[in-house]
Amino acid sequence: MRPCPKGKVNNGPVLTIGQLARYVGVSTKTVRVYHAKGLLPEPERDASGYRRYPAQAVVDLLRIRTLADAGVPLARIRDLDKTPGNLSTALDQIDADLAARIKQLRATRTRLRELARGELRFLPPEVDAHLDGLPALGFSDRWIAMERELWIVLYATQPDLADTFFRDQTQTLTDPALRMLYLASDRAHDLDPTDPELDALADQIVAASIKRYGTEPPGMSSADPTIHQLLQATVNASSPAWQRLDTLIRARLGHHGMTGL
Repeated sequence: MRPCPKGKVNNGPVLTIGQLARYVGVSTKTVRVYHAKGLLPEPERDASGYRRYPAQAVVDLLRIRTLADAGVPLARIRDLDKTPGNLSTALDQIDADLAARIKQLRATRTRLRELARGELRFLPPEVDAHLDGLPALGFSDRWIAMERELWIVLYATQPDLADTFFRDQTQTLTDPALRMLYLASDRAHDLDPTDPELDALADQIVAASIKRYGTEPPGMSSADPTIHQLLQATVNASSPAWQRLDTLIRARLGHHGMTGL
C-alpha cells in the first residue's frame, strides 16, 4: 500500500486481488471463483490496469470464507445475501448442523482410537454379551463367528430392525425345543447336502416357525429384501448343507403361503 500524501487520507479502493486473498487466507483463484459465482463484486480496473478492492471486500470475503468453511454450499451463500432477513435463522441452522458434525467426528475419533487399541465394538453391548454366552449353550465357534458377522451387517444397515430380530432371537433361545433347532442347524454345517437329516430338520424348523410366527416373522414386512438376501447368501456360501437346508425351508414355507423368510 502506498503512503498517502501528507495531509490527505486515501479512502478509495487500495487492495490488489493478491493482497485481498493473502489477508483473508485464500488463493486468488478462490477469489475469482467467488466473483464468477456472484458472491463477491469484482471492481473495475483502475487507470493502471489493476483491480483495486476496498476494505469492505475483506469483510465480505471473510464472511464468505467462514460460511464456506462451515460447509455451506456457495449457491446457498448467494441466496443468503439476497434474503438478509433470513440470515439469522439460517445461521442458527448452520450452527446446529456444525454441532451435529462435530459430535459425529468426535465419535469417529473415539472409534479410531478403539481400533488402534484393538477394542473397536461394532455391536451394542447386549449383543456382544449374547454372543459371549453362546458357547455355554453348545454353539460352535464357527456358528458364533458367522452370527457376529450377520449382526454387524444388520446393525450397520437397519439398526431398528436389528433390535427387533435380536430381541426375538434371545427370547427364542430361552425355549429348550427351539434352542435345539438352532443347535441342530449349527451341527448340520458338515452334513452331506443329500443327507435325509436335512429334510427332517427343515420340516421341524418350518413347523416351529409357523407355530411361533404365523404367516410372517416380526419386522419382516419392513426388512430390506436386498439386505435379507445378502445375509442369507452369506450363510449359504459357508456350507452346501446350509444352502440345501435353506432351499428346503423356502420350498416348505412357500406351500404355506409364506414369503420373505
